[in-house]
Amino acid sequence: MAPGYVPAPTPGKSLGLAGFILSLLGPLTVLGLILSIVGLAQSRKVNVKNGFAVAGIVIGSVGTIIFALLIIAAVVGAGALLQQCAELGPGVHQVNGVTITCGG
Repeated sequence: MAPGYVPAPTPGKSLGLAGFILSLLGPLTVLGLILSIVGLAQSRKVNVKNGFAVAGIVIGSVGTIIFALLIIAAVVGAGALLQQCAELGPGVHQVNGVTITCGG
């Protein structure tokens, strides 16, 4: 290489790395997944491998599915609790050894 030579940046590498990092951060997995997909698409246009983008897609996909399942479980649990409180009425109740406090 000649002195002062700066290689051209590889398209999609930065997005792939950013997507990989965000895919590791809980609620940001969806954003990490999107950035990784865009980074991989940019890299593929110039026939360059982008391992961080691929890893970001895998981790982001799994993380997004897990996060979605947790949200669904929380909504179902809250719905069941609201239904229980609707049946029991306001106050503190013992149901199968579990204390449930329902507002009025």
